[in-house]
Amino acid sequence: MLNYTLKQLRYVEAAGRLGSIASAASELSISQSSITAAIDALEGGLGYDMFIRTPARGIRPTPQGTEALGLIRRFLHQARHFEAEMQSVAGLAKGTVRIACYATAAPAFLPTILRSVTETFPDLSITVLEGSLNRVTDFLNEGEADLAFSYKDFSDPRHRFEPLFEAPPYAIVPRDDPIAQSGVTTMAEIATRPMVTLDLPGARDYFRSMFDDLGLSPRIAHSTRSSEILRALVSGGFGVSILNIKPLDYREGESSYAIVPIQDAGPAPMFGILTVGNSEPPGIVQAFIRNCIILKSKGEFRNLAVHLPAHSHI
Repeated sequence: MLNYTLKQLRYVEAAGRLGSIASAASELSISQSSITAAIDALEGGLGYDMFIRTPARGIRPTPQGTEALGLIRRFLHQARHFEAEMQSVAGLAKGTVRIACYATAAPAFLPTILRSVTETFPDLSITVLEGSLNRVTDFLNEGEADLAFSYKDFSDPRHRFEPLFEAPPYAIVPRDDPIAQSGVTTMAEIATRPMVTLDLPGARDYFRSMFDDLGLSPRIAHSTRSSEILRALVSGGFGVSILNIKPLDYREGESSYAIVPIQDAGPAPMFGILTVGNSEPPGIVQAFIRNCIILKSKGEFRNLAVHLPAHSHI
């Protein structure tokens, strides 16, 4: 008969996710011996090894351990929902909401939401997980996040999607580039410049497809996994690039780079909230989502999108 606690399962999940007993102990602020004891107890009850332990190289799950970790994560996800529901019985939004957000969108998008949620639900705690488009989906599917902020085109068919705003692609160019003075550009014009690409899973193929759909080939000069470094390279005159969500600190005519809408960039992707479709989110998560929808109705996300001038046409 298996005999383990919720705390022990959390210890084991952290060790499996981080691939290290020491890292798990550090994240959870407990001793390494507590992590080791939890693993030993679970393995003893299961009758098989969950991890292969290699001195100085951490741990890695066995095939059975990989499957067991998936079950543990799903159970912990359900346990968090149960705890949130129990805490909100009195009608107060308490507990923790774990949100995953596409990394390049997070700095521009999250401050508005977190400020509003903190003011509306002062007893609510938020945990933020950032990652690539693919990783954000994994966070949701693996039960590490209660909801995710990403693009509809990169969602899983099993997900529910709540749209928040369209995010048309725009060109980001050095301030002294002639494109900056024109007020609008085309994919063909961008293809004549050296290109700084965002080298993240999902985003890389998306931006490449924009050129492929028009029979164009970008002149790749530099690549980076950071949107901040991307903007720095563009500001330094190393090339131009394409992004979707405008940074909060961008000031037209004052920033070290210019943002210019693209006439023929194709359909604008929709950015919004993803949740797992086969289960109803707990009340605390639903309250969080309703707060985001209210912000949308107030137009709080309009300044994140770059639209073509009203008189512009292809």
